Amino acid sequence: MPSLATSVLAADTLVSGGFPRSKVDSNIVTINVGGQTFQSTKQTLALAGPNSVLSDLSDLHPSQIASRFIDRDPELFSILLSLLRTGNLPSKAKSFDLRDLISESEFYGIEPLLVNSLSDSSQFDAFNIEKSRLLELNGRDLPSVIAAGLHGSLHVAHGSKITSFDWSLRKKSTILTQFPAIDSLLAISSKSAAAGATDFSGLQIIGLEKGAVRATLNWENATKSASTVQAIGSSNDRLFTSFESSRRNSNCIMVYDLHTLRPVTEIAHFEIYGAEIDSAVPSTKLRWVPSVNLLMAAGSHHGLPGLTGNIRLWDVRSGKAVWEVKERADCFADVTVSDHLSAIFKVGESTGEVSYMDLRTLGNNEESWVCLREGRRLNGGKKEGFGCRIEGHGSQVFCSRGGGVELWSEIVMMESSYSNMTGDGLRGRVFRKNLIGRASDMGGAKISSLAFGGNKMFITRKDLQAVEVWESSASRL
Repeated sequence: MPSLATSVLAADTLVSGGFPRSKVDSNIVTINVGGQTFQSTKQTLALAGPNSVLSDLSDLHPSQIASRFIDRDPELFSILLSLLRTGNLPSKAKSFDLRDLISESEFYGIEPLLVNSLSDSSQFDAFNIEKSRLLELNGRDLPSVIAAGLHGSLHVAHGSKITSFDWSLRKKSTILTQFPAIDSLLAISSKSAAAGATDFSGLQIIGLEKGAVRATLNWENATKSASTVQAIGSSNDRLFTSFESSRRNSNCIMVYDLHTLRPVTEIAHFEIYGAEIDSAVPSTKLRWVPSVNLLMAAGSHHGLPGLTGNIRLWDVRSGKAVWEVKERADCFADVTVSDHLSAIFKVGESTGEVSYMDLRTLGNNEESWVCLREGRRLNGGKKEGFGCRIEGHGSQVFCSRGGGVELWSEIVMMESSYSNMTGDGLRGRVFRKNLIGRASDMGGAKISSLAFGGNKMFITRKDLQAVEVWESSASRL
């Protein structure tokens, strides 16, 4: 039988939980969750952030932590602890309901980490994308425009309403706006959006939780007439709005501070004089190009000569257009810019051809559109590209054609494989087309809009009162 002194010594060498004190590393943290013991390092728990329950635990002494009990599900905690350790959810997370993981992440204060893991844009695999669900809308109005957030949240304008879905697409809310119909929509955050209409004055910044209008922005034009919104865009710190006077005789692009909503500058101010309508075509698409710090603005007009338009790159700081191309022969049905591919892409309204211009060669004397797709020429006056939409996401470009979507990807080739170089010594570029999705998923009504957010693609179709969600199977929980 051991002596009393030996028993006291043995008890003194143990901390709460039965771990030998001599073997306890001050960097190891022991946590009891729902009766199950977990161990991790202080550095791992600190990744939860300063406002997390786990971060608070990492600051305590091991003996204090071991005596603390967290009355939560230990299986769900093990999933979130693995997320902290690796930055990714383990494969066994697929056996849990996402709503339960969200609830637990909110309790521990690490929901942003879960959001980043599940909606990382790097998980978007365009070659293995499938239709995963259909987001139903309230009421009878069809979606007019959609706007996706950075992590895959979605705002949908239908009639005078805006329906918002959170990043998990499991929570939705609908608000009523002052607009009779909404033509332009931009996601500022998961809780606010910028909205405008071509027949209603002003750009409204709307809080989507209560439907309150935080601010209304207007353009004070020379004729003192109301100003309607033709397009909205943004950079990290700027908000761009294309305004047109209600008399349709002048337009401009206003630049605002995205955080304070105060006006910064006015660019692209045009007035119509007589029959020179081409001098004042308003911009109906705005895209910021981060790599060159320029704003792409494009607009078109249907007139007696047919469809005409222009594409300009604006230096917001100087207020000058540094590059411009006028479109007449095969004006664009839609246009976009890919910062990743350093190119402007268009789909011609007449021929339906997809073409690009390399941003790295703009300004030289030999610049021209390079055709990627041999579209069918006009047949009995039919416009092959009418209604087509084109958008870039990551290193690829997506073009809707009828009820399907084409995927254009650049092929990386060895230097010895190039037989020609541009005048600037740049290598020629090769793009290849694929059709995405299964034929059964892509059949049906004509696609009216495309949007991308996080690891998701969103599609609306003519006469369909819902939004399709497309994801790669590997990214779905």
